[in-house]
Amino acid sequence: MSVETGSGGGGVVDLRLSARAGSAGTVVRVGGQLDMETGPQLDEFLQQVVGDGGGTVVLDFTDVSFLDSSGLGLLVVWFKDLRARGGRLALAGPQDIVGHVLAISAVDQVIGVYDTVEAAEAAEAAEAAAPPVVS
Repeated sequence: MSVETGSGGGGVVDLRLSARAGSAGTVVRVGGQLDMETGPQLDEFLQQVVGDGGGTVVLDFTDVSFLDSSGLGLLVVWFKDLRARGGRLALAGPQDIVGHVLAISAVDQVIGVYDTVEAAEAAEAAEAAAPPVVS
């Protein structure tokens, strides 16, 4: 499943989305800018891909060039939603500027951020298989 969305201004595409089955769940490739304008499109796409299920979702951010606070908020909402359904959310391959935004906002302390999709899938599969910690 894939979709391209634009701002309507001159045919410029702001967000590119595609999904595929990965080794540990669903991999969603995100490209372009994730901001107040495009966030609802990612939200709708994730709702279509994930549905009412849980599972692991890895967002491939290799081609995300910009991330604002509304995009961060959407990531946290999806993290919490998936976790409530027994699922997991991870991010893979953010560019330096996007990685910096994730770090200064401390979102990378909540959501796993990995260098590659493969690393994200391996780490999230291991976490999902680990016995729960009882305190």
